[in-house]
Amino acid sequence: MVDSVYRTRSLGVGVVGLPDQYADGKAAKVWQLYIGDTRSRTEEYKCWLLSLLRKHGVQKVLDVACGTGVDSIMLVEEGFKVVSVDASDKMLKYALKERWERRKEPAFDNWVIDEANWLTLPEDVKKPGDGFDAVICLGNSFAHLPDFKGDQSEQKLALQNIASMAKPGGILIIDHRNYDYILETGQAPQGKNIYYKSDLKQDISTSVLWVNSKPHMITLDYTLELPQPVDVQTPPDTSKFRLSYYPHRLESFKEIVRASFFGKCEHNVYGDFKQYTPGQGEVLQVHPCYSD
Repeated sequence: MVDSVYRTRSLGVGVVGLPDQYADGKAAKVWQLYIGDTRSRTEEYKCWLLSLLRKHGVQKVLDVACGTGVDSIMLVEEGFKVVSVDASDKMLKYALKERWERRKEPAFDNWVIDEANWLTLPEDVKKPGDGFDAVICLGNSFAHLPDFKGDQSEQKLALQNIASMAKPGGILIIDHRNYDYILETGQAPQGKNIYYKSDLKQDISTSVLWVNSKPHMITLDYTLELPQPVDVQTPPDTSKFRLSYYPHRLESFKEIVRASFFGKCEHNVYGDFKQYTPGQGEVLQVHPCYSD
């Protein structure tokens, strides 16, 4: 049981610098199967995001956690000018592959993809003028950043750097799992996949690490049943990988989001892309924050 709590990554994943939990390539490869067709998103999520961006006249978007490119691809297809960055080169290779295969389409030929670290983001990414119209950090990505120092200082620095990329009047959209629910019940909320139309059978085991009576880390062990060819009669193969997250509680996360804009912002909360209502048992909590 100790190993299931303290080994925070799949075996073979490095721990130097900003942790890349996808460095062994296993999770990155299976993640593509898990999310399914990158062009097939849940309509609820897609409509919510596109409506919000267009409502605020967004043209230039920075995706600071693009991973395999699933959100960025959708935005490029919808006519936005997108810069996509991630700390994981294993994840980025799927985005780069998509850009190469669609390079004859002008929008994809102009799609900028690069490696970047949230802790040094202003040095890694050049802002256009005063900044991007919108900055997104979706898919529960920010929670990958651990709190090794115990004071959330690196998380606060990272969020300040991310917020600094938005222009005055711009918007930051960041999300995380409903960790309050997980800490109270010991398991993730049951329900549909909010982001992706995935047909893979899955099982997720949850472990919580407490340090000095405070929740310090949550590990999720994914077991996915891989698709088999139609004419194959043998039992389907399974793939297992582990990811770890910092359990951001809603109220404390709201505080550090506001602090990242030095209090000069309008901040809202949505649960599963609907106006947030306490106790509704949502899977995701989404924070649109508008810079003053």
